[in-house]
Amino acid sequence: MSEAATHEAIEAIARNSYGRLIAFLASRSGDVAGAEDALSEAFVAALERWPMDAVPERPEAWLLRVARNRLIDAARHNQVQQDSETFLQQLADEAQTVAEAGEHFPDERLKLLFVCAHPGIDPAARTPLMLQTVLGIDAARIASAFLVSPAAMSQRLVRAKSKIRGAAILFRVPDPPDWAERVSFVLDAIYSAYTTGWESLNEVGSTHHALSGEAISIGRTLVQLMPTEPEARGLLALMLHCEARRAARFTSAGEFVPLDKQDTALWSQPMMHEAEEQLRKAATFRHMGRYQLEAAIQSIHASRAQTGSTDWAQIALLYEGLVRTAPGIGSLVGRAVAFAQSGKPGLAALEKIPADRVVNYQPYWAARGHLLQLLDLNGEAREAFTRAASLTDDPALREYLFKRSCENI
Repeated sequence: MSEAATHEAIEAIARNSYGRLIAFLASRSGDVAGAEDALSEAFVAALERWPMDAVPERPEAWLLRVARNRLIDAARHNQVQQDSETFLQQLADEAQTVAEAGEHFPDERLKLLFVCAHPGIDPAARTPLMLQTVLGIDAARIASAFLVSPAAMSQRLVRAKSKIRGAAILFRVPDPPDWAERVSFVLDAIYSAYTTGWESLNEVGSTHHALSGEAISIGRTLVQLMPTEPEARGLLALMLHCEARRAARFTSAGEFVPLDKQDTALWSQPMMHEAEEQLRKAATFRHMGRYQLEAAIQSIHASRAQTGSTDWAQIALLYEGLVRTAPGIGSLVGRAVAFAQSGKPGLAALEKIPADRVVNYQPYWAARGHLLQLLDLNGEAREAFTRAASLTDDPALREYLFKRSCENI
């Protein structure tokens, strides 16, 4: 195999197995940073050795063996663990078992996700930590996506990893009653990563845009690892329905297109089908939650591709359930819009939201402008759209909102 082909093989292994390798090593050492350093050295060794020796028959096992040796050397040098000899022997024995058994070593990524979402970890670090440890995304790229400096993001991640090691946070799937809370942390962190990319509206080639795809990858991983958790399937369905419409969100000239005006022919049928399948499977567990409700709302919107219309009455019912389950500002605003679209007093529902919660919430002001226009209150609508435009950094959305403010003058 040529050197270029060997490098491609190593890149493929890193892309496909990084999270599993880190999870295996870290779950036994309790040290995420140490596992990352050891695996990094193992990949460097592979780049040096494999072009000469050929890619091993079981490359992941080879990498684990080398990383294991690096971890053992580091532990002996630092003497950071009181029972280091027991730990070293356990790690050596398990890695040797993996090497002898083949490439199908235990998948500990679910434990790693729960560690990243542990209540002791700074909430601002949970999503970046998942992206780095499970997907292998570097800190600079994560920093760009979360609009912080690379140095600040690196410090945030270092502190989180130090917390895991220093507090001896266990790498385990929690038992009830901790399960529900920790699962919600994992789901919220993944969705936070997705919306960070989604809200970067027209940056198709940006780090932000790529973050949405990476969040979906983690979502698929979570469903594989937790096939009986309906909310994991609900979250994946929600992200897929939203992502299916990305190509329709802008015209060829870069103008923003709202959901109800989008060309459904541009929506991704495979993504929508996958989303519907996940939603159907989630429903079989008969335990409804926030993400399933949000995905169901998006499913009704998706049905316009077949029916040519939107069942706003059904959407309003789903929002009622969502507000009872997760009464966030987004669900309250969405319910008000659904009310108005289905002939109910939407503006009254919107105005019941406490003023202090909507001062700088751009979707509220855009929704208010829309509902006021429906009532022919065009002067107030213009003020609301202008306020909404001032609260977004996206030039295409800002231009769209300014145009709405000028309608019916």
